[in-house]
Amino acid sequence: MRIGVISDVHANLVALEAVLSDMPAVDELVCAGDVVGYNPWPAECVERVREEAAACVMGNHDRKVALGENYRANEMARAGIGLAQRALSAEQLEWLRALPEKTRAADGRVKIVHGHPADPDRYTYPELFGQDLLGDEDVLVMGHTHVQHHEVYDAGIALNPGSVGQPRDGDPRAAYAVVDLENMDVTEHRVDYDIDAVADAVSDAGLPKDTGERLRQGK
Repeated sequence: MRIGVISDVHANLVALEAVLSDMPAVDELVCAGDVVGYNPWPAECVERVREEAAACVMGNHDRKVALGENYRANEMARAGIGLAQRALSAEQLEWLRALPEKTRAADGRVKIVHGHPADPDRYTYPELFGQDLLGDEDVLVMGHTHVQHHEVYDAGIALNPGSVGQPRDGDPRAAYAVVDLENMDVTEHRVDYDIDAVADAVSDAGLPKDTGERLRQGK
């Protein structure tokens, strides 16, 4: 069984479509949260994830949008959340509200969280990966850091597929991963997309210029 894994789409429809087009055939697609935020296509990305993903968890930006809250200190985050709160339909907002903090896929073999198994808002960077993160699942999927990484242990696999819509690991290409549950291995993928088009759309939507510019640097 092959599982496609995405995370941190952050309303970047151009990157999401590039990932979905590039992804090889999989049996299920799962998403580790933050479908919305930062970029200008929150409603479109919600719809695409709803159509394609067998399982999705709630990220911190999803939660802020769903609950009508926002961030004070981060201008880029604040603007993206505000746009999503205006753009999403009542049905889409209800879908966000209903997302769980953690869930399972592939007959329970894959556990999906946003940040850390014990805390959805905790950043779990590659240097913090360890076998102790794993419970009874074969594969633990995490997002939140926007840094692509995985480790294979005797007890299973810990994986962050990286960010579809706003990579922060120095590689501006959209990130995703594929897990082969039969062989218990992971293939990390990167795919080019039209960053200039996204940056133009960011500007047209009245979002902060830096939201588009950071995409060019993968940070």
